[in-house]
Amino acid sequence: MGDRAFERLMASVDAPLVVVTTVAEGERAGCLVGFHSQASIGPQRYCLWLSKANHTYRVALRATAFAVHFLAGDDLALAERFGTRSGEDTDKFAGLDLVHHEQGVPLLVDCAHRMLLERIALLDDGGDHVCVTARVRSSGCPGPFTPLRVGDAAHLDPGHDSEERAVHP
Repeated sequence: MGDRAFERLMASVDAPLVVVTTVAEGERAGCLVGFHSQASIGPQRYCLWLSKANHTYRVALRATAFAVHFLAGDDLALAERFGTRSGEDTDKFAGLDLVHHEQGVPLLVDCAHRMLLERIALLDDGGDHVCVTARVRSSGCPGPFTPLRVGDAAHLDPGHDSEERAVHP
């Protein structure tokens, strides 16, 4: 199967978008993520893949707790904020309503569909993303929602290209 076929398959799946937030040693970070999935029913596990080009990846290397905020169809502005800016030179959280989890993870008040995760492992298989496998510590879903999907945000330019890896294999 060629690269184009893979791209067509992934475009057809059109995954939901999430904003992942974390904190390590007082440094908070967050980014838009399209690669994420439930990984186990019992015990509850969730995986997310972070781009090695992102500031969030570098913070995540030292972090143990994460929040996954599921974006609704009308959350394009949050997708743009967390997907097109770099945390290296921008405070993506400035001006947002936040609360902080007991471990300091910033929670976006306007995104009540979320999970709090505890990192179990990081897997770096040499690709442009690293997998974070995590325990689900808590989750919130105040009701059904229509997710914002990758296709809805395809016009956004990322804050970093995937080739701008902090670490090369």
